[in-house]
Amino acid sequence: MFQLSAAFNLHSAKAFVGRDGELAVLRAALAAPPSAVLVLGEGGVGKTRLVAEALSGVVGRVVVAHCDDLREPLPLGPILDGLRQWSPALPPGLDPAVAVFAPYLPALAALTPPPPLDDPQAERARLLRAMAGLLGALAPVVVALEDLHMADPATVEFVTWLAAHPVDGLTVVMTTREPVAVPARLVRLAPLSPAEVGSLAGTLLHRDVLPPVFVEQLFERTAGVPFLVEEVVRSLVERHEIDRIDQRPGLLGDVLGDVTVPALLRDVLLWRMRPLDEPTRDILGAAAVLGVVAEARALAELLSRPVGQVEAALERAAEAGLLHPADEEFGSPRFRHTLARQVVYELLPALERRMLHLRCARVLERQVPRPVAQLAHHYRLAGDAADHVRNAEAAADLATARGDDATAARFLLATMDHAELPRRQRARLAGKLGRSAVEGVTQAEAIPVLRRLLADRRLPPGARGDLGLALGRMLRQQGEASAGYEEIERAVPHLKHHGRRARALAILSAPDTVLDRHADDHLRYCEAALDAARQSGDPSALLSVEIAQLSLRLELDDPGAWPAVRTALADPRFADHPRDHLRACLNWAQGALHTGRHDRAAQLLTIARGLPAAAEYERIRPVVELTEQALDLATGHLDGLEDRLLHFLSRPDRLPLTMLDARLHLGRLRARLGRAGEAESDLRSVITDAERVGAAWPLIPAHTALAALLGDPGPARTALALSARKGLPAWGHSAAALLDQLAPPPEAEPA
Repeated sequence: MFQLSAAFNLHSAKAFVGRDGELAVLRAALAAPPSAVLVLGEGGVGKTRLVAEALSGVVGRVVVAHCDDLREPLPLGPILDGLRQWSPALPPGLDPAVAVFAPYLPALAALTPPPPLDDPQAERARLLRAMAGLLGALAPVVVALEDLHMADPATVEFVTWLAAHPVDGLTVVMTTREPVAVPARLVRLAPLSPAEVGSLAGTLLHRDVLPPVFVEQLFERTAGVPFLVEEVVRSLVERHEIDRIDQRPGLLGDVLGDVTVPALLRDVLLWRMRPLDEPTRDILGAAAVLGVVAEARALAELLSRPVGQVEAALERAAEAGLLHPADEEFGSPRFRHTLARQVVYELLPALERRMLHLRCARVLERQVPRPVAQLAHHYRLAGDAADHVRNAEAAADLATARGDDATAARFLLATMDHAELPRRQRARLAGKLGRSAVEGVTQAEAIPVLRRLLADRRLPPGARGDLGLALGRMLRQQGEASAGYEEIERAVPHLKHHGRRARALAILSAPDTVLDRHADDHLRYCEAALDAARQSGDPSALLSVEIAQLSLRLELDDPGAWPAVRTALADPRFADHPRDHLRACLNWAQGALHTGRHDRAAQLLTIARGLPAAAEYERIRPVVELTEQALDLATGHLDGLEDRLLHFLSRPDRLPLTMLDARLHLGRLRARLGRAGEAESDLRSVITDAERVGAAWPLIPAHTALAALLGDPGPARTALALSARKGLPAWGHSAAALLDQLAPPPEAEPA
């Protein structure tokens, strides 16, 4: 039987009310692995309690992984921590690939970790496969991921990867306060209803019936948040007010007043803190700065007080109902909830908070190795800019060394808030930020920071190039095709590294994401990319550029392009660059589709599907799906295609530009199915959005499809004009053929 209390930081199995439907969903998932469920809800609403209740009857292994944004950078770190207690149960004869985790799991210590791979994406794919192998060896197993919104990017990516590579006997149950784009059954946990609030209060008070007015007021004051309901009821018991509810059912309003939910919890905790002496309050405040767990020895070192004095203070705080007491199951005392810890933290005067954070940092400095992520956190909140930047940069370097560029970028972004940074240091950090893979960073946060840095005329050229390239890539990922293209154009002259310059120029050689560049411009960029790649001496950069060159030749419908593609497919370099091999097949298949060469696209897609990389690189899977859907539409394989497209469009993690292509396919499909009204709406919407972001493709085919649907030559003429403007006549072949069909027959000559 799974011991839920210790694993989930629940001090006891509290009253559990309602949630029958949500509990049924979780139990159904647990009974039918492989499966994944994401529980979404605000703090205190009972996510952890629900998951613990669902797992309470599980007989078998449960890996509980607590995500924490102060964790030292380590891809899949939360799951590795959760696996440590189960590592002795790992069977012999494991796949050698799991040796990559040998430094982190004692049971694998005898294995020799493989050397790191040069390709970060290949390294990440190897990590994901190895983790799947470990969990598969423990199956049947449940992974409970707490607070997924604070997880490292690799952990989130692993959940997505599992959807395409299910592990027999594995169930993943996740909780989050914020939406996270993962493929899982979503369970939205709402606050309790008034009736459920009454039921919970009655259970806590051991009463079958409570006055309706009391229940109504309790619901209004707590907004139905279970944690607040429990805290308010406990507070009324402590104040000896609860015995009077039958005589004065409206007493809740008199006792608590008309306060908001945050103020309500603050008032409840202030009441409990009232009898505590000043030293105990000081120790409680320091505990809130440290974290949820109040470890006596750490607090004693932080405050320079005897351990016995700290332990006695923590006992008094527990007696006052502010902490769960220490016991054999938990060890150290801990706050009753993260919300309670937050309130105690915010009650501290600002100056005292900063001093405590500084003391925390000084204590942590003595640890070996230095916990640089925690140090960066405490120095930042202490207002020590220099030490915050020093440790944030060290944490970013550690994340980069472990293949986690997105986490590195988040640490580096935080350093940009310090206006007093010396220019040389800011430039160095900005350069590192520009070189980080910023896909995992919250783009709404990163884009304005990068723009602000680029607006500084004193920014050194090298950093300007790296940051401009990063910003351009991010804008493209956000669907801002033309803006991203132009940002990369501005960055290219400042890129000192020939390999990065070559890759940037290769992006500019692609004609589909910009309207006002002619094919001749793209050809010039392609030649410049080849020169830069050759100067770099980097075989990977040269291969990337050669792939882009053939893609452009296919878009131009160059007669020599297809023989060159067939030769390139046998290139032995692809053996060492599997991701490039897959990307080449997909890019070339799309070029063949754009020019109506459906048989060639089918051949390339068949090769792509057979590559191991098609199963390993999760980020490329949507492109594989979209190319398959485009080919099926072009060749008339329409059965089930609408459902596949709608499923593709329902995924929040899709890149906006791929979504635009999928919407084009959906509109064209509905036109083929005779649903003219829906098709017209779809196609006009695609045209509007493609014009807004400046994406030549799918703007041109959307105009052509609309002309065919309406029998109107106007959109076809627009498509033909846009194709000519791009210098890509093959993109206008369908529009030209349609105009011929729509042209009125010539008038008969008079006899």
